[in-house]
Amino acid sequence: MMERMPEPINLPPKEPLNSIQKSLLECEVIESIREIYDPEIPVNIYDLGLIYGIEVSDAADVVVTMTLTSPACPVAESLPVDVELRVAQTPGVANVRVDLVWDPPFTIDRIPDHVRLDLGLL
Repeated sequence: MMERMPEPINLPPKEPLNSIQKSLLECEVIESIREIYDPEIPVNIYDLGLIYGIEVSDAADVVVTMTLTSPACPVAESLPVDVELRVAQTPGVANVRVDLVWDPPFTIDRIPDHVRLDLGLL
């Protein structure tokens, strides 16, 4: 006797996130990104200034806009993928898209003063 597939469970639609929930989720995403370090500089990529923006939609979809230190960066292929995977693992995130941009180009001025001080760049 052939077994039948169970009927799909129809879950109620998720309520849209309000502005506080979106802000909290953005903070969680930032903390997830802070776990990823630049392979050449001992600083996480968020504090290094490689993340240009994080947008959280009402549906908990996240778009991360980022750059790299240069187009010839040795991790140009893998770092955006690492960001996508790390953000996707953040509880509450529905979908992730990472947009890699080159404009504006990364400069040392994007690194916050306290990080530049720690690196001896100030």
